[in-house]
Amino acid sequence: MQMTTSSLRNNHRHSRWYERILLSFHTHYFLGLVLVAGLPALWQWGWSTWKLEENEVNITLLASAAAYMVAFRAVKELSHYPGTSAFSYVIPSATVVYLGVTALLVGLEIPFAPWQLLFSYLTALAFGCTGYRLAHRYRRRKMAIVPVGNVSRWFDRRDIDQRWLKSPDLENTRVDGVIVDLSSDLSTDWQRFLADCTIKRIPVHDARRFSEARLGRIGLDQIHANRYSSLMPKTSYELFKRVADIFAALMLMPVALPLMGIAAIMIKRDDPGPVLFRQRRSGFQGEEFDVYKMRSMYVNPDDVRPTQEGDDPRITKVGKYLRKYRIDELPQLFNVLKGDMSLIGPRPETPSLTEAYERDIPFFRYRHVVRPGISGWAQVEQGYASEVEGSRLKLEYDFYYIRNFSFWMDLLVVIRTIRTIFTGSGAR
Repeated sequence: MQMTTSSLRNNHRHSRWYERILLSFHTHYFLGLVLVAGLPALWQWGWSTWKLEENEVNITLLASAAAYMVAFRAVKELSHYPGTSAFSYVIPSATVVYLGVTALLVGLEIPFAPWQLLFSYLTALAFGCTGYRLAHRYRRRKMAIVPVGNVSRWFDRRDIDQRWLKSPDLENTRVDGVIVDLSSDLSTDWQRFLADCTIKRIPVHDARRFSEARLGRIGLDQIHANRYSSLMPKTSYELFKRVADIFAALMLMPVALPLMGIAAIMIKRDDPGPVLFRQRRSGFQGEEFDVYKMRSMYVNPDDVRPTQEGDDPRITKVGKYLRKYRIDELPQLFNVLKGDMSLIGPRPETPSLTEAYERDIPFFRYRHVVRPGISGWAQVEQGYASEVEGSRLKLEYDFYYIRNFSFWMDLLVVIRTIRTIFTGSGAR
């Protein structure tokens, strides 16, 4: 069947002018900004707000607006990544930003209206939670699927309304986009159909990339389509990240040093021997370095091997807690200051394992394009799997991190790392 763009005129879901206005993020964003900044001022000062000349009123209005814009920009960016929902990040994002704004105003001794700012915070929570909850409930994505190639292998999402096409025609179905295996041999009719969809602003998604965005990892057989330029991190962010790493490591030292001191005493009491150990690792651009850790294993363990699941008998009693709450990795802050590591990045491997992986796993060497990290996307998503069992899967997560190398990606890893520290999940 020959398709024309006119037949797809009304098939893009929510494309009518009133739908685009009512369902637009920018509409909701602007409405929220007016409510969050203006409503608290009206509540405290009444309609005379706009006539008041007190600096604290105007400063609080600006502070409320700035806090709202930063918090919900963060929510929007974080919710793009797999395994996240905008609703779950509203409360932590708004809380951190409003506390930061309050601390800044207090620290600089800038006069402001505390109750007005508090009401703004509560309004932001109410508006954000309600809006994202309704969006999650009523904006379930509806996708048309082209039944060609290996699309069923790459696309298996259950949280999406799936409409499998029988012919290159959307008929009367309104969809958010079309999913297709672009690596397959498409007939002329299907190619024309996809071109018409693009012309009419109906997004066409590659099934593999859709799967990648859901799982948060890049399959090793997909690296051919992603190598070179797409795996090259932005140099501008590299510089910013290096400065941020140094600043954050220095800020963490006053807390980390006492914890390491207490851990050192407990390690000595549990099993005589050195408190710290260092191990050679492969790092940034393939350069080797010594990584520092607090000892969590017996000095002379019995001839035992770690199990696939459960406890590792080589780990001391104290070591179990050090690993569970990541205290054993605190000395790596010195590696960060030296420039060997970053706070966030792929975990560094030993040179022997690196050499073995480079022989057996294609493109393993690409993970050295960024600095290794104390925590990383693979750790918060996969946990600490055994070397053989999880090496390929871990590499797929690392490639996803490298291709999405950005401030927001690092912030998401930080948030999930903090959650891991408090819950102790994923430790071995």
